[in-house]
Amino acid sequence: MKKYIVVLFLINLIFVSCSQKDGNMDLSNNPLLTEWETPFQTPPFAKIKDAHFLPAFKEGIRLQQQEIESIVTTTEAPTFENTILALEESGEVLTRVGRVFNLISEALTSKKIQSVAQEITPLVAKHKDDINLNDKLFQRIKVVYDKRGQIDLEPEQKTLLEKKYKNFVRGGANLNEEDKSKLRKVNEELSLLTLEFGDNVLAETNSFELIIENETELSGLPDGVKQAAAENAKARGHENSWAFTLDKPSLIPLLQYSDQRELREKMFKAYIMRGDNNNEFDNKAILSKIAKLRVEKANLLGYDSHANFVLEPYMAKEPKTVYNLLNQLWNPALKKAQSEVKDLQTLIDSEGADFQLEAWDWWYYAEKLKKAKYDYDGEVLRPYFKLENVIEGAFKVANKLYGIEFVERKDISVYHEDVKVYEVNEADGKHIGILFTDYFPRPSKRGGAWMSDLRKQFIKDGENITPVVYNVGNFSKPTGDKPSLISVDEALTLFHELGHGLHSLFSKCNYESLAGADVAWDFVELQSTIMENWAMQPEVLKLYAEHYETGEIIPNELLAKMERAGTFNQGFVTVEYLAACFLDMDWHTITDAKEYDVIEFENNSMKKLGLIPEIVVRYRSPYFRHVFSGEYSSGYYSYIWSEVLDADAFEAFKETSLFDQKTAQSFRENILSKGATEEPMILYKKFRGREPKVEPLLKRRGLDKF
Repeated sequence: MKKYIVVLFLINLIFVSCSQKDGNMDLSNNPLLTEWETPFQTPPFAKIKDAHFLPAFKEGIRLQQQEIESIVTTTEAPTFENTILALEESGEVLTRVGRVFNLISEALTSKKIQSVAQEITPLVAKHKDDINLNDKLFQRIKVVYDKRGQIDLEPEQKTLLEKKYKNFVRGGANLNEEDKSKLRKVNEELSLLTLEFGDNVLAETNSFELIIENETELSGLPDGVKQAAAENAKARGHENSWAFTLDKPSLIPLLQYSDQRELREKMFKAYIMRGDNNNEFDNKAILSKIAKLRVEKANLLGYDSHANFVLEPYMAKEPKTVYNLLNQLWNPALKKAQSEVKDLQTLIDSEGADFQLEAWDWWYYAEKLKKAKYDYDGEVLRPYFKLENVIEGAFKVANKLYGIEFVERKDISVYHEDVKVYEVNEADGKHIGILFTDYFPRPSKRGGAWMSDLRKQFIKDGENITPVVYNVGNFSKPTGDKPSLISVDEALTLFHELGHGLHSLFSKCNYESLAGADVAWDFVELQSTIMENWAMQPEVLKLYAEHYETGEIIPNELLAKMERAGTFNQGFVTVEYLAACFLDMDWHTITDAKEYDVIEFENNSMKKLGLIPEIVVRYRSPYFRHVFSGEYSSGYYSYIWSEVLDADAFEAFKETSLFDQKTAQSFRENILSKGATEEPMILYKKFRGREPKVEPLLKRRGLDKF
């Protein structure tokens, strides 16, 4: 649940080359503004420089302004073609520039890129408002919308028309001029504050390092972890030392295995205090302003709260539905977590230690207890999860389900040496799309894992435009003479993100704004999370989990241990995640447009839940990027919502066979290919024959007995 999609700038558009000049820069030589004579029209990353982005953004804005002006000044009566379709096809330059910039700013940022973001963000926000609040444009859309029952439209055209109309209404088109002016100001402030919030989290993450010079302090750490820390220290200019950072591949192993309690505490507190250190990167005042401004915006648009506004087009529709789901899961998860506390404390006491379990102890003692109860050690599994093999395993699953092939392409430009590119083809060789993968952490990359598009699938002038997508992660890097050996969690993440990629790659839609993974936020994780189910199936592990040194396939004994330990620690995992869902919803169901004391608000939220002190909410407010810098505000619950869907959907395969072709084809046709062309629940019922049930998820997490 640490993964998410990055949603990109604006709406979808037509490419227009140009030869104007912006200042001293000749736009005709700007690679972002010229035709891409590259394989499959992928971005020419080797030619794109930081200095190209700002003038390209400005030119993209100018071109779309011209296109919008052409729509509103025509003397022709409004029709689907000259208004709705023309709007859909406007501004392709701005979209392509925004997508490339979005990738670079998230995966390869720099001071220059951050500076460009600071300058361009308010310009893009203003431009978006100029479109959404253009009364002449809205009136043309409204004419077509009001006549929708009288004109002959295909189902997908009707969906596009409805989406465009509702987007304008939700964007403020019905407001009076005074309120439109207020909305513009709020949107501009929010665009800058959310950008600053994310930059601060990245800066705080990068600024911390734990340098160890005495090898005895590495007690308990596996050799691979120590070797990675030594290489990390050397790269940071510390000879004969070991360096640990707040990147997950460095942080988690220390919390799991270090015998040094004070080091675990130091690392854990550094992680959970990001954005809350009363320094130049402190986020408390920023997020309080964000929350206040979101209420102001919701109220302007006629909604009680930000959550009411956000959830309206989602499957959940309203906050009450979200809280009902979360509460169904919270009580059994909390009971299971409380029983886990007792087990961990018993282990601590049995070792003669004189302290109560704290949050920074949980990972360490859970790992010890798992080994004691199940003779299961995650590090023993790591040699079987060589990154290249896991990638191949994920590709094999996609092949066995859908018949597709992944062919590595070395002739396509990449933005970093860690990036690999694959052409994705049908079984008959027909081209589907391009997949970029980027799996190792670096200071210029934000944390987590995500998928997005450089180009979405759609139909243009009768031609199918194929997608270009990317998967990004932060997995364990190679060390010394060892390849990248990733954890089980990292392997699950890789399968998850490929699931998002397949969602975009399999798209078969006419219109770009309805295509691929651009669906309701609480539906989008179904298509990715379901892929995790295959990753740890014994039948699948036999396809890819082989020891990196001996080539031995993972033994049945280890598989049996994994299965027995399958629901271990799920109380903790579920509680820390659900707590973040509640925190997100609590922040965004406030109805008073005022600033709050962030720590007091968070503490009250967790107290109301009854969160036990041994567990800290997965994302504390000051570094909760998903909701204060990303696109998950009022939507972080969507992971568990989608898990209900995916657990139920995977039952369809278990009822037949793991790679049943009829079931796989139905999932591809009814879920993966449809984008946002129909309501999510309608699509789900076409696949499953009924609405989803929550019981499979409770059973999977071992919560059905609590």
